[in-house]
Amino acid sequence: MAASRTVRGLRVVRDDLCTLRADPLPPSKWLRWLPHGVLCLTAFGIVLGGTAQLQDNGHLGINGFLIALAQGGAVVLAMWRPIPAWWLSTGAAVVGAVAVNGKLGSAEGSGFTWPWTVAGIVAQLAVLLLVALRVRTRVAVEVLVLTALVTYLLEGVWGATHFQPTGVITIALSTIAVVLGIAVRGRREARAELGRQTSLTAEERARRTLLEERSRIARELHDVVAHHMSVISIQAQVAPHLVENPSPELRENLDGIRANALEALTELRRVLGVLRSEGPDADAPADAAFDPHSPQPTLDRLDMLVENTRAAGLTVTVQTVGDARPLPPGLELSAYRIVQEALSNVLRHAPGASAEVRVEYHLYGLRVSVTNTRPDRPAPRSPGAGHGLLGMRERASMLGGELDSGPTEEGGYRVTAFLPVQPLPEGLEYSGDYGIRYIFPADATDSTDSTDPSDPEDAP
Repeated sequence: MAASRTVRGLRVVRDDLCTLRADPLPPSKWLRWLPHGVLCLTAFGIVLGGTAQLQDNGHLGINGFLIALAQGGAVVLAMWRPIPAWWLSTGAAVVGAVAVNGKLGSAEGSGFTWPWTVAGIVAQLAVLLLVALRVRTRVAVEVLVLTALVTYLLEGVWGATHFQPTGVITIALSTIAVVLGIAVRGRREARAELGRQTSLTAEERARRTLLEERSRIARELHDVVAHHMSVISIQAQVAPHLVENPSPELRENLDGIRANALEALTELRRVLGVLRSEGPDADAPADAAFDPHSPQPTLDRLDMLVENTRAAGLTVTVQTVGDARPLPPGLELSAYRIVQEALSNVLRHAPGASAEVRVEYHLYGLRVSVTNTRPDRPAPRSPGAGHGLLGMRERASMLGGELDSGPTEEGGYRVTAFLPVQPLPEGLEYSGDYGIRYIFPADATDSTDSTDPSDPEDAP
């Protein structure tokens, strides 16, 4: 069992260290090539220092320059391939130690730093730091252990005379370099993982907000649909009494209509019960704006909404363009909620600003816009989720409309929504700035026609 574990461990070390895999050092975000430049200068200094020590004190001649060049080149190579660079640095140090060993017993070699030269120590520390920064912790520990083992074999087992030992200080500094590299790499990985988790959390929050808003819209539209289904049921029940001697076929058809309406109404109530039980505010106290037991608001209650907003301290003006007419309840409900949310955003995010609500009745739909001026002071931190625009856009797209939002040239903010009553005819499309614009089929460019789409006589 112990032998198999030893063999397995040696295989792991072989797979980790006998590799040419590239692990390049990433450039800094702000100082892109500064780390690379510093390492290149360090490598140049290692070549100069190592050459001087090995040639002048070690008397190795041209071989001293080649060993120093290999040690400096290992630092540069470690920026892209740290494991091969460690092999090169360690191998150069061993070759230098073996070549100098025969001269240490003579007077000319007395006092030589061995088995690691000063330049060799600097090169090995730089390489070990880059290894710890780029590879897994296990591999970094393996190269540290092998570095200590090589140092022990040279100085402790083989040995020499008349030299200054550098084995202990090399192992100590190597340990510090590896631990520092592992700590920096772990911190970098933790920050990257935190960034990924933050991104996933933001996406999940946006998705949950969208689902909550759709659930809220479904609960509100239930009242509108349920009202119509109730009217259909009552009319089907009353219709036979309005005709003298109705035929059996007529009674049967009307009974079928009433039964289908009641069945649809029952299913709607079941779905509403599920939505309310699973909703995020199921256990929360009912808000006046979203009270499930109150009638769903329409544009007739827009004045009341504006008065409540004014009571909260916001100066609001309302402008209506075109002839007001009854619109589908679902459309009026969505328009009311969009204006309500937009005014709430002004209160939260634009303190001291004034707002203008503009309601335009067009031939093919309704256009509402809420524009606020520049705030006179910074907005306090809001406890909201910050997805009001997401809900407004969802309401508009549900009806086949569009919603545009963005800052104004004066420093304020504008939210504009177009909610169609019926599909726009060919040649017309919605414009966020001008309501409806004409499109010529020939060149698909904006027309300068100044006709008013709200006037039936000007409609194409």
